Amino acid sequence: MRPDAAILRFAPSPNGWLHLGHAYSALLNAELAEQMGGLCRLRIEDIDPVRSKPDLVEAIVADLAWLGLTYPEPVRHQSRHMDSYRATLQRLIDRGLAYPCFCSRGQIRAQAAASADNPLDPDGVPLYPGTCRLLEPAIRAERLVRGEPHTWRLDGAAALRCAGNALGYEAFDGADTRWVTADPARWGDAVIARRDVPTSYHLSVVHDDAEQEITHVVRGRDLEAGTDLHVLLQRLLGLPTPRYHHHALILDPDGDKLAKSRGSQSLADLRQAGVTPEQIRARLGFA
Repeated sequence: MRPDAAILRFAPSPNGWLHLGHAYSALLNAELAEQMGGLCRLRIEDIDPVRSKPDLVEAIVADLAWLGLTYPEPVRHQSRHMDSYRATLQRLIDRGLAYPCFCSRGQIRAQAAASADNPLDPDGVPLYPGTCRLLEPAIRAERLVRGEPHTWRLDGAAALRCAGNALGYEAFDGADTRWVTADPARWGDAVIARRDVPTSYHLSVVHDDAEQEITHVVRGRDLEAGTDLHVLLQRLLGLPTPRYHHHALILDPDGDKLAKSRGSQSLADLRQAGVTPEQIRARLGFA
């Protein structure tokens, strides 16, 4: 592989069985990596200590092997790199760009309901009103010493001032590229570390894409809005910004996207029913 070759990744979360939507994304990543003379890595995004299950990791590996996909070793498991995420989070804290949030989800919902102006983030969740951002430093420190449960939030306004202008990324579709201007402000003060782990999807994915030298990110359109926040974090942390392609989603007969939470038919179900990998590839448009 050339030193400047493309590096892509397929990064499933082991909190449910893989379905046709995952198969499409995995096959597309592999196909594009081959076309660009590069490689595709596998990353297991298992930061959730409750929902991530070892047997589901094994099932992911089995499903991908059944599809005929192989990946270079070692496979990165996010759960094994919490110290790295903690250090990355601390860099933002030390610069005054992140603050602890002691509000529960119920409190945040109540605060949003009490507000006449109730803007939503791209996921449809009410924007956090900044309650804990306004805490006096001494009170904040005292609550941390007491060990009160808390998340860490990015101070969105401070982060944007620090990042400066011209935030955006190159989107690619085949040989065509276009510049997309990012709008991280629509995420408000986003959570970048959970109560139970020193990271979030947004923080760990940005860290890992840089750590694994990912040059091209290929993922579903349901994750497109998050790229605005990822570009901001990359700028703040001095990390490279890959090129991005957000592909169409595989939908069910009702026009809804496939989802593990809705019990969409899994690859394991299809395999048990006698469907072959070749039939899956043909169904999804891969020769």
